[in-house]
Amino acid sequence: MIITFDRFVRWLLGGLLAAAIIYTANYLSNVLLPFFVAWLLAYLLYPTVRFVQYRMHVPGRIPSIIVTLLFLLAVIGGIVYLIIPPMVEQFERLGYLVGRYLHETTNIVNFPAAIQRWMAENKRTLEELFRDDSFTDAIRQAMPKMFALIGKTASVIMSIIASLITLLYMFFILKDYEKLADGFIRLFPQKNRPFWRALTDDVERELNSYIRGQSLVALCIGILCCIGFTIVGFPMAIGLGIMIGLMSLIPYVHTLALIPIVFLSALKAADTGQNFWIILASALGVFAVVQVITDMVLVPKIMGKAMGLNPAVLLLSLSVWGSLLGFLGLIIALPLTTLLIAYYKRYVTKEGANSLPPDAEVATDTHKEE
Repeated sequence: MIITFDRFVRWLLGGLLAAAIIYTANYLSNVLLPFFVAWLLAYLLYPTVRFVQYRMHVPGRIPSIIVTLLFLLAVIGGIVYLIIPPMVEQFERLGYLVGRYLHETTNIVNFPAAIQRWMAENKRTLEELFRDDSFTDAIRQAMPKMFALIGKTASVIMSIIASLITLLYMFFILKDYEKLADGFIRLFPQKNRPFWRALTDDVERELNSYIRGQSLVALCIGILCCIGFTIVGFPMAIGLGIMIGLMSLIPYVHTLALIPIVFLSALKAADTGQNFWIILASALGVFAVVQVITDMVLVPKIMGKAMGLNPAVLLLSLSVWGSLLGFLGLIIALPLTTLLIAYYKRYVTKEGANSLPPDAEVATDTHKEE
């Protein structure tokens, strides 16, 4: 391929434009993330909304959206019912065990009364402690941490508000989904529309492949965790397996499940008298085996086949896009990487120049007829 000055300038401008888009997306990620998540949710729910509207003959798009959301809430409620009540029961069991341990150790029946009695007996000592310079210095050092905690609380509140904004975005996107999808193509000049139509078709195809593949991987992880935790007799085996499976819908987020695993191991050790480290090791062994099966078998076989990518490229794309765009990058990493590779082969190396996707050919032919 001959690289002319004109082609070099176009490539340079395209690279600068891509860099500007990535920089802008990273700078505005907090603002754009609710919109992109809402669009992804609308994309996932759109087939169900169409089914409800046209197959179940629910009159109107808005009632169809409401029915779909109610069905989704029912599914989420069922999953929560399988996870939350057992977790609450475990917390109640933990409170009972802590109270029993304190009672057996200290022989105290009424702890609030005992605390009040201790404070009355040590009133002078407490007053001297509060007047001590070291105590005031400790408070002065603790204040920044307290303000940081308040800032994190405000961040959680903002996340809840962002979730509500995401739901509003999703509702309005679903309401006019066809118009928005077609309106995106009409933003470009008519002569360039076949290219952008082919691009959107490719994006949709890659997203479908990614969602199917990742959902199957998450299902397999959830089933394997349920089986493994049940075999070792771990508490909340089914609920924990379902939770890990749901977390696996986003790559590598399921590692956060190590936190409840440690908690449940401590609870089982306190309840049964078994060695904590043996219980924790058995649970971590199940988690490690499932992770090895996921990385060595499930991801290469399922995601590699669905996305057409080498496992090393899969891991590299997650790392790169996650570093560039954070959580948003993890969501779009695999389909975007596949799309970039496909278009590099088609328009740069010309490997796929004569093998446009069927949808792209149909779109091009339709444009010519128009």
